[in-house]
Amino acid sequence: MRIIAPSILSADFSKLKEEVQNVEIAGGDWIHYDVMDGHFVPNLTFGSGVLAAIRPHTQLPIDAHLMVECPEKMIHSFAKAGANYITVHVESTPHIFRAIQMIKDTGAKAGVSLNPGTPFSAIEELLPLVDLVLIMTVNPGFGGQTFIDTMTAKIRKVAQAKRKNDYHYLIQVDGGINEETITLCANAGAEVFVAGSYVFSTKNKTVSQQIQSLKEV
Repeated sequence: MRIIAPSILSADFSKLKEEVQNVEIAGGDWIHYDVMDGHFVPNLTFGSGVLAAIRPHTQLPIDAHLMVECPEKMIHSFAKAGANYITVHVESTPHIFRAIQMIKDTGAKAGVSLNPGTPFSAIEELLPLVDLVLIMTVNPGFGGQTFIDTMTAKIRKVAQAKRKNDYHYLIQVDGGINEETITLCANAGAEVFVAGSYVFSTKNKTVSQQIQSLKEV
């Protein structure tokens, strides 16, 4: 299984409606929605209001990735706005079990994310509870970064735990995904691939061509 989730962090913000619709027409599977608060990560991006504005314009699942401090304060607003998946960082709150349960209580699917410097062991006890595990393959905060090769070992650990315990979460990767790195991640066990710069920032190819290349490589 290979789910392509273009990140609208790299889209043209002046025409997000059209960009989201283009992803769906082009064969994208999910919309990845990066939320940054300027504290947990240095950048500042979208709130729940923008998600609510684009929600009527696509039938694709919207995957809200909360790179924020105290994500518990935002979970309900993103669920109400129409997020299908809500992912929180294990590093962002001392109450990660509470945050995961809050997401599930809204009816959204719950994800947990790991920064590159955070070991797999930090989420082991959460694995029976979550629907998605997101392995950051760059340091979060900005698009266009270079893939960190050593993250494939962490992907393998998450995949091994899934097989061994018959867990049902999806394994997602985010950061530096292109035709080369998607193969490395897929071979390690990843199933959902977030791609921003690769999909939206290529001068000579269309969004459709970029998405199809990720599906077919």
